[in-house]
Amino acid sequence: MARLAGKKALVTGAAQGIGATTALMLAREGAQVLLTDINLDGAQAVAARIDAARGPGTAYALRHDVTSEADWIAAVDHARETMGGLSVLVNNAGIVVTGSVEDLSLDDWHRGMAINNDSVFLGSKYALPLLRENQPASIVNLSSIAGLIAAHNLANYNASKAAVWLLSKSIALHCARNGWDIRCNSVHPTFIRTPILDDLIGDRDEATMMAKLARQVPLGRLGDPEEVAHAVVYLASDESRFMTGAELKLDGGISAM
Repeated sequence: MARLAGKKALVTGAAQGIGATTALMLAREGAQVLLTDINLDGAQAVAARIDAARGPGTAYALRHDVTSEADWIAAVDHARETMGGLSVLVNNAGIVVTGSVEDLSLDDWHRGMAINNDSVFLGSKYALPLLRENQPASIVNLSSIAGLIAAHNLANYNASKAAVWLLSKSIALHCARNGWDIRCNSVHPTFIRTPILDDLIGDRDEATMMAKLARQVPLGRLGDPEEVAHAVVYLASDESRFMTGAELKLDGGISAM
């Protein structure tokens, strides 16, 4: 049986990388999916792939600035209109802003915090009324191993992803205290083969940098988007109904060192 039959999911940052792969896998497991991204063409292309494989009306796409309160209200309304509700929210959209505490400008700091952290706050705030109507429900927030382990040149990324980690716990406790069957958990990948690595690599040789990143992982390789998407499917499904306020580390062993 499809693990997510009857689920209605919204995935942010779904035009590429982990978001696109997650949307494809959620649909494969039986969910309807609303793919949102500031890159509408990319989100529409992924939605078209899903509909071609699963049938029309399985996937929808919407342009969505995750830092905009108005866009979040519109996205949740769109989920109600197109899918009849919402039972899974995947807050995936994010960026890497590199730099030490001295290197970063205040504008850089605000941009990273807005995309990585404000988006999770706004998404959870405005999705909860719809999630309450479709229990059991689940919020899955993409943090990072960088939210648990710091680096000298990732001041903003460390801080913003750590905020996602503890915000997830607060949301989980809020839902539990109110007696709602709504879970909230965070996922913490290490280096995954997605376009977001371009921000880390910069203008340096890609093959050399990929090998350098892989050497930092005890398992000796980078992760694949599918490995993260499998974790999201578990957290979105009723299989994880007793798991809330938890963090799922997909780091190849980095945090064990």
